[in-house]
Amino acid sequence: MSGPATFDGALDSAAAFSVADQTHMARALELAARGLYTTTPNPRVGCVIVKDGVVIGEGFTQPAGQDHAEVQALKDARARGCDARGATVYVTLEPCSHVGRTSACARTLIESRVRDVVMAMEDPDPRVSGSGAAMLRAARIDVRTGLLAKQAGKLNIGFVSRMTRRRPWVRVKTAMSLDGRTALSSGESRWITSAAARADGHAWRARACAILTGIGTVRDDDPLLTVREVETCRQPLRVLIDSRLALSLDARLVEGGPLLVFCGKLDRAAMKRAAALEARGAQIVSIANGPGGVDLRAVLAELGARGINELHVEAGRTLNGALLRNRCVDELLVYLAPCVLGADAAAMFEIAAPEALEGRVRLAVQHVDRIGDDLRILARMVDIDARV
Repeated sequence: MSGPATFDGALDSAAAFSVADQTHMARALELAARGLYTTTPNPRVGCVIVKDGVVIGEGFTQPAGQDHAEVQALKDARARGCDARGATVYVTLEPCSHVGRTSACARTLIESRVRDVVMAMEDPDPRVSGSGAAMLRAARIDVRTGLLAKQAGKLNIGFVSRMTRRRPWVRVKTAMSLDGRTALSSGESRWITSAAARADGHAWRARACAILTGIGTVRDDDPLLTVREVETCRQPLRVLIDSRLALSLDARLVEGGPLLVFCGKLDRAAMKRAAALEARGAQIVSIANGPGGVDLRAVLAELGARGINELHVEAGRTLNGALLRNRCVDELLVYLAPCVLGADAAAMFEIAAPEALEGRVRLAVQHVDRIGDDLRILARMVDIDARV
């Protein structure tokens, strides 16, 4: 299995849904996954319209400001010469009830005179949550919900996080040896893992809304933090934690496109550097946490306010450790290479060992897959908000 995990194909056994219902919703999830790299900040949604047992329209949410999945499916039905009146609509997320950059999908379905709507999950957006279904029911359209809800939630885990916790889903990616080391003591880390694993890592970059790193990684590796190994029509926002604003104007990060830099309280010299970086297109935001520090939780809140659903972290042990200590990590994406680097090499997190095993950081493994010569492990923190 290569690329980001999305939909595992499991079927819901709930008695309220037929085999046909489950098949059509599974197809809607496959369509939703086509928007994996493109829908941000909107959720990834798929829609299938069925009439007399025949699929007459399909669609998935387009980039922000363009058609939602339901509208795409209705257009597809018309293009096929089909009338959606009396049809059943399968959609992976509750149809929206508010007018934003697009019209309300619930209203559009009502005007199309569909008979019933089967939705995987309720929309966690407080502007919608329950009101889309209520609007449909008020128009005498039968609404059923909960079919393959778990899969739909996984596909939109960042959107759910932003709507319910007001912060993005934070995924920390690292490549390490079998003895848990991420770089030599000199800082050299290219390349611990195989080319296949690196390409897979770029696929995870591509699905994220933003990529976060720290000034230590920029200083040691001079990364671009762009998606290059897979095709994508957009680049995630690059985000840097740089408490003292030590970023060089010559860093490749400055040249690679939009850049958001979070720093602490700046002195006069740093203010001059900030002005020079802003003149090069970077945006500087000061979120201080004591002398010389950056409030990482406030950073996540700010990113959530900017519409960031999934935050992909590629940093060194210092920032990784700070994120972990501040309970800012939701998931680990680890590429495990078949090699050993030794005790003097760098570890993944700079954190103190607990005094007893009860204090260890516990995770729940979600997936283990072989990527080239390496293993990819996706593991989730066990004590994260239960709503996500």
